[in-house]
Amino acid sequence: MNSLNGIFMKKYHMDKIRTERYRVDSPVKLSELETYEDLNSDDDGLKKRLAETRRKLGKLQDVMYAHGKYAVLICLQGMDTAGKDSLIREVFKDFNMRGVVVHSFKAPTYLEKKQDYLWRHYLRLPSRGKFGVFNRTHYENVLVTRVHPEYILGEHIPGIVTVEDVNESFWHRRFEQIKNFEQHLVENGTLVFKFFLHLSKEEQKNRLLRRLDLPEKNWKFSPGDMEERKYWDQYQQYYQEAINITSGPKTPWYVIPADNKKACRTIVADIIYDELKGYKDIDEPVLAKEVRDNIDRYRKELEKD
Repeated sequence: MNSLNGIFMKKYHMDKIRTERYRVDSPVKLSELETYEDLNSDDDGLKKRLAETRRKLGKLQDVMYAHGKYAVLICLQGMDTAGKDSLIREVFKDFNMRGVVVHSFKAPTYLEKKQDYLWRHYLRLPSRGKFGVFNRTHYENVLVTRVHPEYILGEHIPGIVTVEDVNESFWHRRFEQIKNFEQHLVENGTLVFKFFLHLSKEEQKNRLLRRLDLPEKNWKFSPGDMEERKYWDQYQQYYQEAINITSGPKTPWYVIPADNKKACRTIVADIIYDELKGYKDIDEPVLAKEVRDNIDRYRKELEKD
């Protein structure tokens, strides 16, 4: 194959995105999973594929809004610089603004600490017919707090007085609470998608350097990112445990290679669309018989107006 044919093949013969390849159906080791994927396509091919999929997603969201039976919750987790913000911007840009609501969860506020740790997430759940996107999620409560267990003391939980009280039994209970929370959502009509954007430590370094080098990205840089980077191995361990413990048939995790942002976005969009198309009971509502039987009369009245 000559070089021109090679370029043609890579641009127009993108690998099929197989949802099951990324879904966690059995325990995984993050260190054994790829962080880079290009789907055998160049940037133009990936952008074209994403544009096609997000248009289909936008139309499907219109149907779901009219249908009014299901809500969709998209959970995005990943290390700093994994690409969560740009993924949200690119994947959901063809949605009706009324149909998607994005929430970015930072450190809990004083008021939020006066409630249980899931309270602020309940408040921001999507209503039926809408998509909700959580940029960082309720899983921060078993990730950041495991790396920094002293944060738990700020929740003022009865019986938790010292860091020593934040033990394995504590984390076991919290994982069970999270699983019950998600099961409750599913049983009441929310479809839950959980994506871990799997970034390599080397690529994070490159992205942090770009934030320092490019004036338009300087505002994104935080010294806190450098501090958290020191705990890289711990975060990988706790992400792996959280994913393996809480991935289930109705609340699956998907581990998405994130070193290539364009491929990452394309994969996420395709998974959401393919999974939603599997729900055969999602369809545009049918007009009531009384309305259907009188369409001609309504039309004539409007034409005379």
